[in-house]
Formats: sequence, structure tokens, C-alpha cells
Amino acid sequence: MGRMRRILHATDFSRASAPAFAKAVELAKRAGARLLLLHVLVPPSPFLGDALLSSYLELEARARAAAERQLAAVATKARRAGVRVETELIAGGPAEQILRRAGRWHADLIVIGTHGRSGLARAFMGSVAERVLQRSTHPVLTVRGR
Repeated sequence: MGRMRRILHATDFSRASAPAFAKAVELAKRAGARLLLLHVLVPPSPFLGDALLSSYLELEARARAAAERQLAAVATKARRAGVRVETELIAGGPAEQILRRAGRWHADLIVIGTHGRSGLARAFMGSVAERVLQRSTHPVLTVRGR
């Protein structure tokens, strides 16, 4: 692989994403690459959350606002480390959107955290990282979160 110019880090803001973020920042800084911080907003469940919410649209707006704040905070950390950063918040299926954005942005590398689930948890919840690994035409670095 040649010089890396664009690194995409997909985050769900969980503790499992933190080591992957640190690795993405380290690689971007070392290579002088731009870092795209991507969060895929999964539509919130209408069964979770505050009983006082008046509508599903309000729940969705709150989820988007919270994700925007978290994405801005992560971007600030990367900028303080001396990395050129772009952010993007999109909605949809996480694996599909990560792969689509990596293609459009011509990512040289995708860095993604993994929760390390196994057994029934993995069977029911699936693994975004696994689906990205299986389908990506771009190099993918997975970083275990625990």
C-alpha cells in the first residue's frame, strides 16, 4: 500500500471506539493524512427514551443533536493532536453507509472498533465491523475495544 492520504474512522461513540480513534489519529498524524470521522445515525427506537417526548421526530432530533455534539468533541481531540479532520453524520445502516462513504471519499484505510461480542450477543446484534471487513474493497483495520 502506498502513502495514506485519507483515513476514515467510523465511530459509534462507545468505549469500544476509543482505541480505534486513538489508532486512527496516530496513523493520520504519522502519515500526514486527512482523517474523516464518520458517525452513522441509526434511527432511534420509539420504545426507548423519555416518556415525555411528544413525537418520534423529537426523539430523532434529540439523537441527531447528541451525535453532532459527540462528533464535534471527537474532532476537537483529533485537531488538538495536529490532524486535519473532517466530520460527517449520516443516517442509515452502519456497515452500508461506512462502505459507501469510504468509496466516495476514496479512503486509503478504514479504521473501526469492534466490541468483541461473541455467542448469542453476536448472533442477535451482528457485527458492523465484520460486515465492513467482508464487503470492503478498501483496507480495513479493526481495533478491539477491550
